[in-house]
Amino acid sequence: MVKELVENALDAGARKIEIDIESGGVKLIRIRDDGGGIQREDLPLALSRHATSKIETLEDLEAVATLGFRGEALASICSVSRLSLTSRPHNQGEAWKVEVEGRDMKPEISPAAHTPGTTVEVRDLFYNTPARRKFMRTEKTEFGHIEEIIKRQALGRLSVAFTLRHNQKVVHQLRPAGSEEDHVRRIGQLCGANFIESAIPINVSASGLSLSGWVAKPTFSRSQADLQYFFVNGRVIRDKLVAHAVRQAYQDVLYHGRHPAFVLYLELDPATVDVNVHPTKHEVRFREGRMVHDFLFRSLHRALAEVKPQIAAAEAMPVAEVEQERPVMQWPTQDVLPLRQQPAASGFSMAGAPSAGAVREQISAYGQLHDNSGLGDMFGSAQAGTAPTMDNAAEAPLGYAIAQLHGVFVLAQNAQGMVLVDMHAAHERIVYERMKRSLHNSGVTTQPMLVPMNLAVSRRESLAVEENAETLRQLGLEITVAGVESIIVRQVPALLRNANVEALVRDVIAELAEHGSTRKVEETMNELLGTMACHGAVRANRQLTIAEMNALLRDMEDTERSGQCNHGRPTWVQLTMSELDKLFLRGR
Repeated sequence: MVKELVENALDAGARKIEIDIESGGVKLIRIRDDGGGIQREDLPLALSRHATSKIETLEDLEAVATLGFRGEALASICSVSRLSLTSRPHNQGEAWKVEVEGRDMKPEISPAAHTPGTTVEVRDLFYNTPARRKFMRTEKTEFGHIEEIIKRQALGRLSVAFTLRHNQKVVHQLRPAGSEEDHVRRIGQLCGANFIESAIPINVSASGLSLSGWVAKPTFSRSQADLQYFFVNGRVIRDKLVAHAVRQAYQDVLYHGRHPAFVLYLELDPATVDVNVHPTKHEVRFREGRMVHDFLFRSLHRALAEVKPQIAAAEAMPVAEVEQERPVMQWPTQDVLPLRQQPAASGFSMAGAPSAGAVREQISAYGQLHDNSGLGDMFGSAQAGTAPTMDNAAEAPLGYAIAQLHGVFVLAQNAQGMVLVDMHAAHERIVYERMKRSLHNSGVTTQPMLVPMNLAVSRRESLAVEENAETLRQLGLEITVAGVESIIVRQVPALLRNANVEALVRDVIAELAEHGSTRKVEETMNELLGTMACHGAVRANRQLTIAEMNALLRDMEDTERSGQCNHGRPTWVQLTMSELDKLFLRGR
């Protein structure tokens, strides 16, 4: 009910809408706007069935540009409440009111005092149908539904001012948002400051389609899909095609069981979308569904791929959000593993803080790594160049390595404070992106095994190898069937020649057997690449030198989606100096 009344106000060109609710809407619903208003002679018709449609021509029906268009809402509301509608067009000197009570009451028109615009008052909802009133929820629950409706409308029309009051208490007072800064402020008011802090702006146009808005970084995820707002030409929808495109875009970066957060606006020719396929108009049908799906997927996929470590502290990747609370940091008190480095370069002074000389030695070591290109295949993407100096050390977003903790985490220092990196998760993403890029550009470089490996498998797995031989070759795996329950591995990707080949092959075959031939080749290949990358990534408890750790940090800065591993877990976290001060109660 509130939705239809607010949509009518928006369709009338309102720039300011006030909503007053009492007792969760049972006692009073009042919607006041400054829109175009209704002429006196049209007021009785506005409350009649089938007479208030906003469709005037066949062309209007084929390209619906209004939020509401059937003209049923006011008549339906009249039949179960005491309704009054007061309106004054901008070109009319006086206002008029029409009142109706119940289903069969005759409209009564009288003069009224009103500024240009319209006010609809709905009192004593379901007073004449007590059976329906029994099914209404508690006052708090009913108002919660109304608040969510207003929230969606306020997100859909950022330029319109909204005021929502419940029992004479202001709940939301939103000023019109004209500038980009105002847009961000309103999104933060309605979706929370944490969403805005993690939001990636989107603004893409192609082939008559325009997508704008904000998507949250994968590290800001939700336990349920409660922060997902998608608008098509200003109309909020929940569409399966849209949901699938978004889910596919987040596939490589979102943790299992979590849901992305976004506020997105799609604009396209109204003639290419049918908004009349669902009674509540929450679903639409696109004339070119495949094109819309691909456009949404590519736009979001590209935006998420470009998220890399930034120099500014405000852009630092937040900790994975679990209901907006930061977990208490548990600091290790011992067993910080020694580094394979000379004692002077260990990175710690007597006070426990890295000395300037230690950092210089680390930077020098990293420079030697670049010059020698001797890090090896595990981190072999470092570019040759001169060693960074202390003057430009702060330019590295992830800073420079200090120590390795428990063989699992890399501890680094940057301009903002301290960085902790999960070395396996980070390297898994680097290997995965490298393999995808190699596969896309020229196919995977392979290397024959010195001694072919014979593996015993099940009949189902043997059949999967036979049916997917071409897919396996594209992945750089040459595997032949030697018998009903036997296969021979002859060739593997060169990038993974040091991996556990048997475990790798068994996992790949198991996934092929599970997915079968019905899955798209590209999706299956990416999933297999993810499995292969997990096996090829550096494992926990492997001792890394300072040079290797710094090479990992530089690779992270150059790699798409490096903020999450292939399973959606965060790869690094930033603790600024101010956050560290708070942990240790410094300055108090």
